[in-house]
Amino acid sequence: MAESWSSLDTVESNFRPLVVIELAKDTKEETIEWFTKRIVDKKADGGAQLLIKPLVMENGNENIYLVGACHLRLLLGAETVGLVKECHDNSMRTFTYSSRKTFKDFADDNHDFLTMAECQYIIKHELENLRAKNEKMIPGYPQAKLYPGKSIVRRLLTSGILVQIFPLHDREELKKLRHSWYGRVKVGYQPLDEIRCYFGETIALYFGFLEYFTFALIPMAVIGIPYYVFAWEDYDKYVMFATFNLLWSTVILEVWKRICAILTYRWGTLLMKRQFEEPRSGFHGVLGINPITGREEPVYSSMKRQLRIYLVSLPFVCLCLYFSLYVMMIYFDLEQWALDYHKENESNFSSLMLYVPSIIYAVVIEIMNRIYRYAAEFLTSWENHRLESSYQNHLILKVLVFNFLNCFASLFYIAFVLFDMKLLRQSLATLLITSQILNQFAESLLPYWLQKRHNKRMKKRLCAQRTDTVLSLAEQVSVEKEMGTYMGTFDDYLELFLQFGYVSLFSCVYPLAAVFAVLNNITEIYSDALKMCRVYKRPFAEPTANIGVWQLAFETMSVISVVTNCMLIGMSPQVDALFPDSKMDLVLTMALVE
Repeated sequence: MAESWSSLDTVESNFRPLVVIELAKDTKEETIEWFTKRIVDKKADGGAQLLIKPLVMENGNENIYLVGACHLRLLLGAETVGLVKECHDNSMRTFTYSSRKTFKDFADDNHDFLTMAECQYIIKHELENLRAKNEKMIPGYPQAKLYPGKSIVRRLLTSGILVQIFPLHDREELKKLRHSWYGRVKVGYQPLDEIRCYFGETIALYFGFLEYFTFALIPMAVIGIPYYVFAWEDYDKYVMFATFNLLWSTVILEVWKRICAILTYRWGTLLMKRQFEEPRSGFHGVLGINPITGREEPVYSSMKRQLRIYLVSLPFVCLCLYFSLYVMMIYFDLEQWALDYHKENESNFSSLMLYVPSIIYAVVIEIMNRIYRYAAEFLTSWENHRLESSYQNHLILKVLVFNFLNCFASLFYIAFVLFDMKLLRQSLATLLITSQILNQFAESLLPYWLQKRHNKRMKKRLCAQRTDTVLSLAEQVSVEKEMGTYMGTFDDYLELFLQFGYVSLFSCVYPLAAVFAVLNNITEIYSDALKMCRVYKRPFAEPTANIGVWQLAFETMSVISVVTNCMLIGMSPQVDALFPDSKMDLVLTMALVE
């Protein structure tokens, strides 16, 4: 390995641009020279040993650089990050350069052994691990302090010198992927392996879960349609559907664990060793020594963090939950007003007015969820978590607690306080359908329309004086750097989580919930695919072995679903008639079933 590193040079033969670095327009020359030198310096000298070339733009006043690496450098990088590849004996092993001949499809002249997404992930890893040696500041910017071991890229980002780093699209591969993914309407599975090769495991696993969840909803939808047709107004006949519901919500998550393991084993991420997690870019504190690594880095008191969480964040979340319940009671006042209005008038208009409070409430819920999301991000960032995983866990917990209460509190109140199954059906249907329409518009249709308008203006300006409509590399970078940044799968999983709640908790009183969920998810697959390929910049691949904390979130919802459906079964006249003398026996029996 040492000999391989020492023999590796930075000759720019067959330079293949993989990653784009955009620096601020007014970046000082000494800063650019220092940063680019650190990128091309040998590993032994603290560099990344990558290739970098400036990109000459049309306006000439932008600092755009293309980063690549030779084939040998990428292979050595694959060993560094611990990529897992398939061997000739069909086993999956961590790639090492010394045993490269034992891996399937490897050849010295085969530059496709590593996918483009893997190559870009390796370059991102090497750039992020460029660390300060003896520098006390970024050259030319005395206010941008450095210390030994500090990530240079993160300091450049937080100082505003580095605008963005993003991986380039491969136009030919993207065209093929678009055609096989959403270019034609077809009944079949998504090309998950191709999605993984292009976008990485995290995004491929999300689409795999979306596809699996959609197929898992089909039995509920198939049972729900005849149930809706033949027993629509008889709310006392939901026992069998509720029984199937509580079994379904448990089984599908256990089956997904197996499917997830199969996918990630095939992709090599199930066995991939977890990388040592570095402090997140937003983490700040006084300089100290990390007792584990021995490196100098910011240190922040955990006691201060706990005080911020329990004295500020927790009361704020409780206040938001109280406000959500207050809005819910206003909704019930509107419902009562609409019902009284209908009783007085008995017209088609008054019948329509019965649905207006639920629609208004559904829109208010979506607005409150989005406003709260920004507040939760600000608070979690202010808590100053050292690791990205800790930051994400605290953010997800805040968002899930509020979203659960905001979306489902009214349904629980109607079911177990008002005991009004007709209103429960109406509210569930309105909340589910309205939220799906709003999410499709806000997350897919509106961004796509805005990006399409922007791309048309950009391409018209770029091609105004040319007859050839194929964009050059400089023009491609100009288009892509203005595209939106994909912020991860958080919102996509959150939408599925809430949908799972609507279907698993109370769909026994509205059997068509699963039908609407299936229809929404089919359009969601196409709209999310369109969004990934046409609206956003290509995200960096992120290896993962599972869907992370979302598995726990769905399992928690499944447990709540079991309790809810058992309570609904216990409330039904059929089951109640089996225990005419002792209600305590009924309660104990339902508890045993749970």
